[in-house]
Amino acid sequence: MRVQRAAIAQPVRAYGIVAASASNLTTVNLPYTARIVQMRVQAGQTVTRGAPLFVVQADPAVVLAATQAKSAVTLAQGELARTQSLYDKGLATQSQLATARKAAEDAQQALAAQNQSGVAGGNKVVTAPLDGVVLQVSAAQGDQVQPGAAILQLAGGSGKDTRANVSLGVEPSDAAAIHAGDSVTLHGLSTALANTSAQGRVTLVGASIDPQSQLVDIGANVPRAQTPFIPGTRVSADIATQTGVHWIVPRAAVLKDDQGAYVFQITPQNKARRVAVTTQVENGGRYGVDGPIDAALGLVVSGNYELKDGMAVQTGKGAPR
Repeated sequence: MRVQRAAIAQPVRAYGIVAASASNLTTVNLPYTARIVQMRVQAGQTVTRGAPLFVVQADPAVVLAATQAKSAVTLAQGELARTQSLYDKGLATQSQLATARKAAEDAQQALAAQNQSGVAGGNKVVTAPLDGVVLQVSAAQGDQVQPGAAILQLAGGSGKDTRANVSLGVEPSDAAAIHAGDSVTLHGLSTALANTSAQGRVTLVGASIDPQSQLVDIGANVPRAQTPFIPGTRVSADIATQTGVHWIVPRAAVLKDDQGAYVFQITPQNKARRVAVTTQVENGGRYGVDGPIDAALGLVVSGNYELKDGMAVQTGKGAPR
């Protein structure tokens, strides 16, 4: 066959799960006590930014506190205006004016905190902060949730998000060859996804061995739009390392003896010519090798173990493939 130089990489096999990276998860909660009036989504559902997630009703005590904060501002501002008027007439001291001014400022800050929490009377619809998939729903309709308690969890990573959305593990001996930016080809482990793949890039290479799996963690970003790789899918991955341009030859073409690795080419005089090579990359049934190979000469890929340097070779009819 003819031989040519081209880019080839050393694949490293990894296994992992889609959307398992903590940097890709968003927990939705509330900063105040509330009751879940209605849950609009369920685990596994895809949502877009702004889509309704659930409806809540703030606890009456929380609503009362928000109302009192507004009343406190009105009262404090009125007291400040009265004290300022008395001070202008010489009927109030500088200390009394400063106290009234501080009370008004404290009331404004308390009201701002209430407004920032989003407390309101009646029902309130909470929407999705980003595009993603609902991974877990921790509250049910009718539940009373406390401030900061997780209500549901979203997995993002679609669109232009470049964070890791696939968590992989590789053998420690292979980790040193992997670098951020290396190409990743994702494959499904199930029978239904056996012929499905998706391309991505390595974003993170772990610097230690996981004590449970005894593997080195690798984070990858793989665009999942229009693919069946939904969060939670178990996958395998081929990570392309040591990518370079070499002579690409079939594995069967490379022989080895005491002098090292070599291949046979056929000279124009139909003589076998031994060419010493150095194997740089092993990629399945192909090798990436370096050496004084002549692209114009045919490469022997079958029966080469019977040849010796300079031996006459009879070629078949037709052009070399």
